[in-house]
Amino acid sequence: MSQRDGSRRFFPYEEPYDHQAEAMGRIREALVEERDVLFEGACGTGKTLASLAPALEYGRAAGKTVVITTNVHQQTRQFIEEARAINRTDPIRAVVFRGKASMCHIDVGYEECQALRDTTRELVDMQGDVAELEELEQELLEASGGGDGGATDANDGTGVVEEADAANAAEAVDTANAAEAVDTANATDGANAVDVANAAEAAEAAEARGAIVDELEELQTGIEALREERNVCDRYHENLTGDTDDFYAWLYDDVRTPDEIYERAHEAGLCGYELLKDGMEGVDLVVCNYHHLLDPMIREQFFRWLGREPEDVVVVFDEAHNVADAARDHATRTLAERTLDGALDELAESGDARAEPAANVLRAFRTALVDIYEDSFGFGDREAVDEDWEDVPIDNEEGRDDLTVAFLEAYTGQGFRADLEAAVALGEELDRRYERAYKDGETTTRRECPTLAAAAFVDEWMESSVDPGQYPVVGVRRSETGVVGRAELYTCLPRQVTEPLFEELHATILMSATLRPFDVAADVLGLDDPLTLAYGEQFPEDRRRTYAVETPALFASRRDETGIQETVGGVVADVVRFTPGNTLAFFPSYAEAERYYHRFSGDATPYLDEPGTRAEELRRTFVADDDAVLFTSLWGTLGEGVSFDDDAARSVVVVGVPYPHLDDRMDAVQSAYEEAFGDERGGDGGDGDAGWRYAVEIPTVRKTRQALGRVVRSPEDFGVRVLVDERYTASNRTELGDYSVYPEFPPEERREHIDVAPEKLKFALLNFYGDLDAYDGEPPRPG
Repeated sequence: MSQRDGSRRFFPYEEPYDHQAEAMGRIREALVEERDVLFEGACGTGKTLASLAPALEYGRAAGKTVVITTNVHQQTRQFIEEARAINRTDPIRAVVFRGKASMCHIDVGYEECQALRDTTRELVDMQGDVAELEELEQELLEASGGGDGGATDANDGTGVVEEADAANAAEAVDTANAAEAVDTANATDGANAVDVANAAEAAEAAEARGAIVDELEELQTGIEALREERNVCDRYHENLTGDTDDFYAWLYDDVRTPDEIYERAHEAGLCGYELLKDGMEGVDLVVCNYHHLLDPMIREQFFRWLGREPEDVVVVFDEAHNVADAARDHATRTLAERTLDGALDELAESGDARAEPAANVLRAFRTALVDIYEDSFGFGDREAVDEDWEDVPIDNEEGRDDLTVAFLEAYTGQGFRADLEAAVALGEELDRRYERAYKDGETTTRRECPTLAAAAFVDEWMESSVDPGQYPVVGVRRSETGVVGRAELYTCLPRQVTEPLFEELHATILMSATLRPFDVAADVLGLDDPLTLAYGEQFPEDRRRTYAVETPALFASRRDETGIQETVGGVVADVVRFTPGNTLAFFPSYAEAERYYHRFSGDATPYLDEPGTRAEELRRTFVADDDAVLFTSLWGTLGEGVSFDDDAARSVVVVGVPYPHLDDRMDAVQSAYEEAFGDERGGDGGDGDAGWRYAVEIPTVRKTRQALGRVVRSPEDFGVRVLVDERYTASNRTELGDYSVYPEFPPEERREHIDVAPEKLKFALLNFYGDLDAYDGEPPRPG
């Protein structure tokens, strides 16, 4: 079988599309070469199976495990369905892994869970020792001439105490019998020498049995103490001691969802999360969340659960345009003022000699932190602080940041590095004490160690203060106790997280509908010479239209102008009126969405997506309607990973170019990108363009493309995508110059952009939907 034919082994349907077959063959070859893949495929290209099928086939042939990961719940459901389809045609061992918090039956934190597992294993070990000693005790009882001592329960050690008195009495009788046997032997002419020897052996056995009984009593006391203190997990205990064969047989008979696993384990009195961890070794496929791979601590454990070294793992990242932001979030570290206060209180209670230098260095950092945010307040600023974190810039273009300088000025010890070492060492010791106290039942919860957290962060802060990839910043917000602050190390360069990961793995496939331009994706994530694949929309072109409306550029400075609001409001109203069904309307912010929601006065039912609302409930209500418009932000949760198939929505409108909020934090990201990639991109980076393009423009266009992809989701589906801003038009590209975002769209998408004047859009919509006979009855009349 050729590599190209082999790549289709796990394709579960009759025949792949031509582009799927091509992609599967090329991906299979890349995996053989241990080469990473950047794979962009529009909705309907079948990129999930085109990636998964060759990865599974290669993994089976080369002894690798395939991991497919996403940060979108809806995609996880799709992966499960695809894996089930594969399993029906060619059986695979697959598990779907979810975080502990959503699968814990007793609702404890990670540290407490770890302590409970350790104590439960200790209990099981003690019970195993009891079983072994009981078996030995029975053998010694028989050797000493006693009868059946009565077996005890090896599972929980019950019965040892009750039998102790009887065992001691039997030992006394056995000893007396042995002495009598010796006297009898001495009184004879040696005829009973054999009996004398046997009696001596019996006496030794009786003595040894007495020691065993003592040890059993001690073990039983320990077992009873563990159970009385409740510092064991009964479900994990059942995992370790019960029969789990039926669970694993059920698990691997199909591809099970985390909810199904939770319910099955709950009914059986088991811990499904721990069973999954213990049962992952040797599987073909794992479905999981980004954090299992992007968080360094979790990743190390994850590979251990797999029983694999990283070089034996092939990872498929779905929605890979989100990997950079996710990696940045996982690498970012914070230290709250409250943690520093807790550390100082903890050190004040400690009698350790290291407490004084530790408190000295942490107190200096806290003093500097408070001074920085207090000095930043102008008249009325303190009163204006709300519950959301607000940045207080401290970065300097030259030299150390303001917080580091203030810390060094506030510190008065012999040397902050030596004091930090003392603080970390003491924190580690205190943390071990807290864990032992929880295991031993001295505390009912696993206490955290703020000294260790604070000292480790300050140590990292001082090491990273000259790293251009780290942006130091102070935050401030209002809590129940008043205004509080925090220090944060914000990671500007995602590749600081992803590059080491990708170098460790056998290969990585990164797929998305909006991954281009590939050179930027490779730079940002730290990929070296990846294979690049791109497949555009595969659905009939005559069933979709993309219009770029020539409204004035909606710069933030002009959004309050009455004329612009009237023009944009009229365009949105026309789209809604001439759409035979529902319309999605995306705006650069929730505030803009609300503005045009209140301006809308058409016949369709308007819905407003607001921050903090449950988007899925709103979506269900919206799609149940048949003539509605949903106003939302492009920075919300409805812009990607959510399908509006067929009648759920026919038209989608993107109003404006949704640039992110441009603050000092974003400036730091731009600067980091400029420093990292400006020279590599030649002329693009000479005047700062590389930083802007990498950090702002390309992610913004990707977000716009994601929103446009919410409609027209199948070959039978149809719909219209509307871009409302002249920066999207081809006709104004030259005039707008660098303000135009038209060039950042892929070539085949640019070719479908139809420039149209605001007043002409309704006629274009009427003609398109009319040609498809989409209107139920008479179409609306342009007025």
